[in-house]
Amino acid sequence: MSAAAMAAGAAVKSTLLEPPVLAAQTMGGGKKIRFASIGTGIRGCDILRSARSVSTGECVGIADIYDMHQRAGQEAWGKDVPVTRDYRKFLDDKSIDAVIVATSDHLHKHVVLDAVAAGKDVYCEKPMSHTVADGIEMVKAIQANKRIFEVGSQRVSNLLFEKAAEIYKSGKIGEVHYVEAYTNRNSPSGAWVYPIAPGFTPEAITWSEFIRDAPKHDFDPVRFFRWRCFKDYGEGLAGDLFVHLLSGFQKISGINEAPIRAYSSGSLTHFNDGRDFPDLLATLYDYSGNVTLNLHCNQNNQSDEPIIFQGKEATMQILGDTLTVVPQNTKPEPEGYSLDGWTNELKAQYLSEWHKANPSGPVELEGVESYSIPRGYDDTSAHLANFFSAIETREHVVEDEIFGHHAAIACHMANESYFRKTAVTWDAASNTIKG
Repeated sequence: MSAAAMAAGAAVKSTLLEPPVLAAQTMGGGKKIRFASIGTGIRGCDILRSARSVSTGECVGIADIYDMHQRAGQEAWGKDVPVTRDYRKFLDDKSIDAVIVATSDHLHKHVVLDAVAAGKDVYCEKPMSHTVADGIEMVKAIQANKRIFEVGSQRVSNLLFEKAAEIYKSGKIGEVHYVEAYTNRNSPSGAWVYPIAPGFTPEAITWSEFIRDAPKHDFDPVRFFRWRCFKDYGEGLAGDLFVHLLSGFQKISGINEAPIRAYSSGSLTHFNDGRDFPDLLATLYDYSGNVTLNLHCNQNNQSDEPIIFQGKEATMQILGDTLTVVPQNTKPEPEGYSLDGWTNELKAQYLSEWHKANPSGPVELEGVESYSIPRGYDDTSAHLANFFSAIETREHVVEDEIFGHHAAIACHMANESYFRKTAVTWDAASNTIKG
């Protein structure tokens, strides 16, 4: 329960947030956005399953360098759409409006640059970039080609995060200078020790397309299935998990910029299996406006996944499917503790003068506010609906390339600080991480 046991038993006002009906966003004439899905591993299949409930989009092709992933993608979508190992075939198809990119991180830049050059709008999974330089190149290409681009951090479209952003902007929780968020996992799967699929052979995959411009490496099932563990292809805890927390923080606070400074600590202990990244990462970020963001991810302990805004007037927390706003007790109180060192005469004098200056009676705390979302609510579907709608209207998406680039920079800063063993800063003038 926390937050002073919900303000010492204050009344709770509970509200169930109702999501918009996604089908209502169908374009005039029943037109659907025709898209190809590029990369149908874990996340790619999840996206396709969510896309089935969005009436405004239609998957017309699946591209993946691994044959089994192609079949898994068809099953996720529920139809035997055309498949290929070479995504470029879909870029040449003028009838295709957009692509969904859910490859390993190091391939994001290549696919996105090819797609926007071919006139396709793009939905790209988080983190947007594998390096700062990749992100800069992607932003320039997206804007030069005037494409709709949305980053796939679905919390940005989540009803709870939208409500939290509304409350934050209203000033109701007061000045906020400290935000904390974390996500912990305690299993091999939570540390990306994924099993190797039976029958995975060099013939089942175009290995050279997986490596692309990463350091050359012989066929290795571990590096393919567990790519998040390796610098060559992923961003570790920062890119896989911090990015969700960072995107949620940016959404709620309205802070759409890179951190000023980051300092990381952590270790590689239990899952020291040849991977590059730590299995414990904690990072303190400084943002403009004197806001400190404290994030940590631990792959050696299971816990809930809160994001907590500590305001002067209230504490606001999202935990699971619930948003709570718990008021702080800010009513005036006479000093107590330090008067223990005063004489009785001076104590009495101080208290008499204080009560004369503060004649009002006790201040009643406002009740606790609680917001929840319906069972089965899917924010990925809402995020995709926003993307498909923007393709038709050419209006702005909720998570564009600038937002995604800033969140990715924060991920890169966390890793750079950890590996350099020092605090790092963001130099906007040179677009580089220094430290």
